[in-house]
Amino acid sequence: MYKEFLVMKRMTGYKFQFLLLLIACCLFIGSCTQIEIFEKDTSIPDYKWQPGFAARGDFVIADTMSPYNIYLVLRHTDAYQYNNIWLNIGLKPPGDSMHNQKVNLILGDDANGWYGTGMNDIWEVRNLLKSQLLKSGKYSFSISQIMRDNPLLHIMSVGLRIEKKKD
Repeated sequence: MYKEFLVMKRMTGYKFQFLLLLIACCLFIGSCTQIEIFEKDTSIPDYKWQPGFAARGDFVIADTMSPYNIYLVLRHTDAYQYNNIWLNIGLKPPGDSMHNQKVNLILGDDANGWYGTGMNDIWEVRNLLKSQLLKSGKYSFSISQIMRDNPLLHIMSVGLRIEKKKD
């Protein structure tokens, strides 16, 4: 009788382990769905952004039924001396010309410090530029700084992030 109890207990343990393994596999497989994201960051050479240097890139939109969020992504060091940066952001839709927009990106304030996420002396800011439906096709973008400093120091990288808008 005692041997039968041990066998039943061992089988229950195996069933529990199997159940845990099955749940873990289901979670793993379920988390492997493709996320509709594009992100292109361009490094600024020597962290000295010259006025003539522009971050450029291309991305393709296939799904025209979903709205997209367009984010500006900028990384800077703690030594950056301003609370903002002026940028000229150009976006060229398929079959159209480049549409430029001047953007004053606020990076922080004196009372609260830098905005965004930071690690040691590196800070990253993601700022939502717009949320809209996009036409299908190939888009091009261009980002340049329009500050008065030549070069603009302590900017590490800049780019765009495009993702489907979550409900």
